[in-house]
Amino acid sequence: MSKFRLFAVLVLCFVLLAVNTAAQQMGAPGEQRGKGTVVLRAAQIIDGTGAQPIKNGVIVVTNDKIAVVGASGSVIPAGAKIIDLGDATLMPGFIDAHTHIIGRVLGDPEGQNSRVRDYNSFGAILGVGNAQRTLLGGFTTIRNVGAGNFDDLALRKAINDGWIAGPRILTAGHSLGITGGHCDENGYKPGLADGDYKTGIADGPEAVRAAVRYQVKYGADVIKTCATGGVLSEGDAVGATQYTYEELKAMVDEAHKLERKVAAHAHGTEGIKIATRAGVASIEHGSFLDEEGAKLMAERGTYLVPTLMAGETVERLAKSGVLKGFRGEKALAAAAAMRNGIKIAVANRVPIALGTDAGVIQHGTNAHEFTLMVEWGGMRPLDAITAGTLSGAKLLGLDKTIGSLTVGKFADIVAVPGDPLKDIKKMENAVFVMRNGVVYKQP
Repeated sequence: MSKFRLFAVLVLCFVLLAVNTAAQQMGAPGEQRGKGTVVLRAAQIIDGTGAQPIKNGVIVVTNDKIAVVGASGSVIPAGAKIIDLGDATLMPGFIDAHTHIIGRVLGDPEGQNSRVRDYNSFGAILGVGNAQRTLLGGFTTIRNVGAGNFDDLALRKAINDGWIAGPRILTAGHSLGITGGHCDENGYKPGLADGDYKTGIADGPEAVRAAVRYQVKYGADVIKTCATGGVLSEGDAVGATQYTYEELKAMVDEAHKLERKVAAHAHGTEGIKIATRAGVASIEHGSFLDEEGAKLMAERGTYLVPTLMAGETVERLAKSGVLKGFRGEKALAAAAAMRNGIKIAVANRVPIALGTDAGVIQHGTNAHEFTLMVEWGGMRPLDAITAGTLSGAKLLGLDKTIGSLTVGKFADIVAVPGDPLKDIKKMENAVFVMRNGVVYKQP
């Protein structure tokens, strides 16, 4: 080897050593998990299963898992860090089964035509802050049901790899819909925002199957579709059916083959029934749900994700003039129907999982949904809490690892001040947030 080549090799080795040392000093990224033993104390524990609270509760967390759940007097390991939360209530980390974590929030004054004005990466960057606000609001897991450019998958990776703080995310990639339907970016001149199966616009069973395969190929955890019209889209009635039974059945069958579930946006009465018969896992919104539809959902175990906060928000924006014309009319009709639909679902024992449509509502305020489930739906506070914990975990297929304060599950734990069973609005003020044993918020 020549002296020059030897010198070059030595320089390269020195550079690699320096880079590796710097990386170690900076802390190489990786999924954030707790280390050591932490003991949490609080006035009570609501474990997420629907059981009555444990008074003077104690939870022992070892690394990233729950090791002990019990009352005062439980064995406290020597040397453990103790966090006493006083009169607070400890619960499992909250789960929001319907979010749009990427991009601007409805009502953003710069949001009009953002699809053609914002840089492609801008929505993903906003998603970083949205994710952090969501986590600090007590939501340690979310299901994101639709985003362009696979930005939600990029955000999921950034959180999983430890680059940023945020909730555990199950992602859908692009939402699937008919040409000109609610999941289509309609309203622009021809050619400006036309889509195909790669961006979720698919007509007919074969195109639908191709769309499912494409989303899963690039990492989608769940398939999101639009079975009816919507409030914010242009040109379609809020309750109008869109996909046929045959198309939805093809979608569900293909998703099941690939071990995925289908979440169906459905406001209208008939669209709810078509999607339920086709085998979707959940009906999103379900505004115009009737008795027949509710009985069908209960019989088949189809979840309702009611997104009451979205109804409340679009109603307010319609009344204030932010949503005008046809969109304003649809907003008022859907919000009024939601108040009735949730009551019908509760009366008929439809399984319910909390979802907010965050993105329509402000990220980080998601826990207000608990309040509306009680005030609009007449749910008991304990049932509303279960809907936002273990029921959400069951819908997402994660109930073996999260959703309840159970020994061996991941240490996703939230505390709110006082007793939310006496005042459900306490849920809107998380004072302690732990995910995978890592504390992100505490008094």
